[in-house]
Amino acid sequence: MPQIGWFELLVIIIVAILVIGPKDFPFVLKKIGSWVGSIKRYFSDVQKNVNEITNLEENNKEKKDKPDE
Repeated sequence: MPQIGWFELLVIIIVAILVIGPKDFPFVLKKIGSWVGSIKRYFSDVQKNVNEITNLEENNKEKKDKPDE
């Protein structure tokens, strides 16, 4: 898997500034940051739900295996 170094990142930023323009570049960065935040929250929520489901299944399994006192 290729890795992006500092030089490549700098080239991408310079090209983005040239294509988008220096006035709109901060707005675009803010929008991209918002999208990344939304995606992170979505995956965090999905992971939390999966963990809740697996914990619920484990608790049910333990209750079935445990003899009644």
